[in-house]
Order: sequence, then structure tokens, then C-alpha cells
Amino acid sequence: MDSGTVILGLEVICGMKFQVGDRVIVLHSEEEGEVVDIINNKMVMVDVRGVKFPAYIDQLDFPYFKRFSQNKPQASQKKPKRFIDEVPREKKHVASKEETGVWLTFIPVTDTDEFGDEIVEALKIHLINRTNAPLHFEYLLDYIGKDGFELKNNIAPFEDFYIHDMPFENMNDSPSFNFIFSLQKPDKKKAESFETSLKLKPKQVFNRIQEIKQKGDATFSYKLLDTYPDKPIEDKMEMAPLLRKGYKVYPASSARQHLEPAKYELDLHIEKLNSDYASLSSFEKLTLQLQTLEKYLDLAVAHHQPSMIVIHGVGTGKLRDEIHEVLRVRRDVKSFINRYHPAYGYGATEVYFK
Repeated sequence: MDSGTVILGLEVICGMKFQVGDRVIVLHSEEEGEVVDIINNKMVMVDVRGVKFPAYIDQLDFPYFKRFSQNKPQASQKKPKRFIDEVPREKKHVASKEETGVWLTFIPVTDTDEFGDEIVEALKIHLINRTNAPLHFEYLLDYIGKDGFELKNNIAPFEDFYIHDMPFENMNDSPSFNFIFSLQKPDKKKAESFETSLKLKPKQVFNRIQEIKQKGDATFSYKLLDTYPDKPIEDKMEMAPLLRKGYKVYPASSARQHLEPAKYELDLHIEKLNSDYASLSSFEKLTLQLQTLEKYLDLAVAHHQPSMIVIHGVGTGKLRDEIHEVLRVRRDVKSFINRYHPAYGYGATEVYFK
């Protein structure tokens, strides 16, 4: 048995044709590249001239297999002389790059369980910049009641950036993929920054995975922005009429110091809000409690407070449910949770702001 037979035998036993670092050729385009990552037993990540993309193993081959299989060139015949004025001028082809926005792309990493079923073990997360803008980004993967993952970096125009792997089981912890984008070179006409977030549910991701399996695709994506936004137009207001009417006007930079302080702990028990609560109807009590909640949520946001605790008690759960309905529709609330707390039991909700 020669050495070539031993190598092929090992490949069959291991079940994986390629390894990280192997030079490969993409069969449909005849381009050579390098294997940079193993996704699963059917797919690998290939780098061709700096562009990384997933590819099925049966779409690749080793370059030397192709070279051996090609016919050897016959002895070249002497070509007739051609003069410079007979040579046609070369036409330059400029490949156009279409701007489609900035995307968050997921590559499912699968494995086979003991029953032979294919299961998803993790998601490889990439940031895809299909714009002409070189961007700086701050990334935060946030879970409810669990530490996530943070990253700050730059991404060039029309570049793919690998961020990290996320265990698929973490989809049950309500992940929120949060980004803050800014231009690497500030532009007076453009916004200083742009914030966006993506929240996914397990069923939503499972359906997308089934969809790409049926289509034979390797990834699924969500758009984060179309183009980097322009600077918002500020409304100019004449201050003189307001001053004549007795209003106090403060610079925006110092406005927070004139606001009422925010509260980290807000107790909404009715006896804390109105000493004459016995004379109020149930509707009036609930209205006062929710108005107080809205007021201190606004103050917490204005003072850039990262979180607060809202105490509502246990009771029938009516006040808690009304508070949660308010929190669900507020865009400045990143997440909230009602869990056991040593000081409040289940009678308080923790609120986290963006």
C-alpha cells in the first residue's frame, strides 16, 4: 500500500475531506482559496482573496487533483509575429458594487445526535457591510438576567466581519443584538451615531433555519440599516417670546441639572403616593400609579440611568400586568424582568434602559 492510499483512507475514517489551512478550488468559479473554519461535516468557511463565505464540501476540491486531471499542454507551435498597431486595446471591466445596507448574518453550525438527526449546536454571527462607508461599531449581545458579549471594532466598506459564536440553546434567554454605529471619519452632514437592536425569538429563528435548509442556503440575515443616516435637522425656536412670558430657558447641555432627580427604586404602593388614598376609586388609584410610573421612567432616561426597580407588590397581579404593558411599548426600555428578589420577593420588576 502506498502513502497516497493511507492518506485517502484516513480521510474516509475521519469523515472530513478538508482541514483548516487546506488550499482548495471552488468548482463552479475555478478560483483558489483557503479553508479558514470548519462549520459542520458538510460545510466549511472559505477565504478567496480576502472574501470569506460558507461552501458545501462537494463544491470544493484540492487544486492538485485538478492539475493532475488536466491534459498536458501540447508542444506549442511558433506563433506568427504581431505588430503593436495590430494588438487590440484592452477594455477595462469595472465591477460595480451594489449598496444593500448593513446586515447581521447567522450561519447555523450543525451536528448529528445519537439518533442520526441533524441538530443545530451554535450560530456563527457575522456583520456584513454592503455600503461605501467605513464604520466603527459597538456590539452588545444582551440576555435577560444573564451576562452577554461585548465588542468594539471597525468594519471597512463591502467587508464581512466575524463577531463570535453563540450557543443555540441561548436563544431561549431572549437575546438582544444591540449596535451603535458611527463613521470612522466624522462628517458634519452625517449623524454622530446610529443605534439599532435586533430581538429574536426561538421559533422565529427555527423557521428561518428550516427555510434555508429547503432552499439549500447556508445563512440567514437581518438588515440593521440601509445607509448611514444624515444629521437630523434641528428645529430653531425663537426664545424671546418665551422669555417675555416668564418661562425659564436653559441650554440643552445643562438641562438635566434642572430636572427632578431620578429614582433607582420606585415604590408604587398607593399609600406612598397619596395620603388620602381611601377616598379614591380603584380606577383613580391605578391612574395615579401609572402616571407616576411614566414620570419616573422619563426622568430615569433623561438622567441616563441604566436601570431601576419598580415596586408593585404581589396582590392580584393587576398593577404588575399594567406596568408590564407600559414597559413593552416604550422604545427606551431595553428589557425588564419580574423575578424573585431577596428584598421584594416577587413584588418588584427590574427595568433596564437602552
